[in-house]
Amino acid sequence: MSKYTKPHWQNSILITIDTQNDFTLPGAPAEIKGTMEILPKMKQLLTVYRKKGLPILHVVRLYKEDGSNAEIFRREAIANGARIVTPHSEGAELVRELWPPSYKGLDDNKLLKGEFQLIGEKEWVMFKPRWGAFYQTDLENFLHQNEIDTLVFTGCNYPNCTRSSIYEASERDFRIVMIHDAISQLYPKGIEEIKNIGVNVLSTIDALKAIQSI
Repeated sequence: MSKYTKPHWQNSILITIDTQNDFTLPGAPAEIKGTMEILPKMKQLLTVYRKKGLPILHVVRLYKEDGSNAEIFRREAIANGARIVTPHSEGAELVRELWPPSYKGLDDNKLLKGEFQLIGEKEWVMFKPRWGAFYQTDLENFLHQNEIDTLVFTGCNYPNCTRSSIYEASERDFRIVMIHDAISQLYPKGIEEIKNIGVNVLSTIDALKAIQSI
């Protein structure tokens, strides 16, 4: 860890990736195995971030019923009737374990326009149209406007959206923390590779200690 990559916890944001019912719940249309098991760790981190008044961002996917905004490899299946994180559906919702107090649900219309939905004190949701959270979104500007330089990643799932978002963040010179026991489908080679680009790989316990010490 160098002075250039060391987390600035007081300027950090906790990010959850695609932790929605259709990707998480057992038997869901696009269930990612292992995501249910990381929810307790994610909830611990969310609780401390809320208590400390630090920002939180939930990144979600929303596939229109005609498949027009889906990745090209998924477009045909959705156009033929597959329903995965369809706007205004229960499957598109954040899993209940992530909800802040007084949560009233996703505003899919706002999210699909590229707007950030405020769902709690310093807590937002944003929509990403592809794997990475920075692709064709206003995320970079949002982070700079809120004076955030450290991104803490959790969620679903490492090989696709989490990894893509981390690499995009690295390209933009953000300090990055990956919570290895709060990300589904993570594997040893992935940890090795991500460390090689300066990402801080921590356990939930170590991250909680660092945040609580602020």
